[in-house]
Amino acid sequence: MATLLKTALCCALLSILPLSSQAADAPAPVPAVHDGQHDFDFDIGVWHTHIKRNVDPFASGAGSIELDGTITVRKVWGGKAQLEEIEVDGPKGHWEGLSLLLYNPTARQWSQTYVNSKVGTVSPSGSTVGEFKDGRGVLVGQDDSVYDKTILVKVVWDDIEPDSHRYQEWYSADGGTTWVLSFTANLTRLKQ
Repeated sequence: MATLLKTALCCALLSILPLSSQAADAPAPVPAVHDGQHDFDFDIGVWHTHIKRNVDPFASGAGSIELDGTITVRKVWGGKAQLEEIEVDGPKGHWEGLSLLLYNPTARQWSQTYVNSKVGTVSPSGSTVGEFKDGRGVLVGQDDSVYDKTILVKVVWDDIEPDSHRYQEWYSADGGTTWVLSFTANLTRLKQ
């Protein structure tokens, strides 16, 4: 009986040891890769926008202007792109612009290119690239069309709720060491 008990205990230990050894050698599970194609879905629709733009964010005391208007955002290519049409009015009159957001499924990142109707051209350096993390979208790029020098531009979407969100543009003239706020748009969904 003692021999039978020893044999059973030995078999039990041997059956446990290979499992724990295999578990230690097994690779850790790989986290699922986030497909960001729908990260900007919150932005689809028609919005009232209130914009505060710093006239020269690099000059203290330069002042700001405020504008109000409408932003209309629609999906393109089944959600792999979005077209944003901006129409606002302010102290200098009517202003229109377009913003094209494109999703790169390989990089899992978005790019944004902006066109001002008064200029009518796309600047080759005027695009930002980035992604969403923790409910906040951040895209960064270089721009040489602002203040006659090359700067970094960071655009941020945050405070995202079903019927509101905020968009900001930040500028850096020192390679990203410091950032100054240039532009804030608070958007509220228009009911349709």
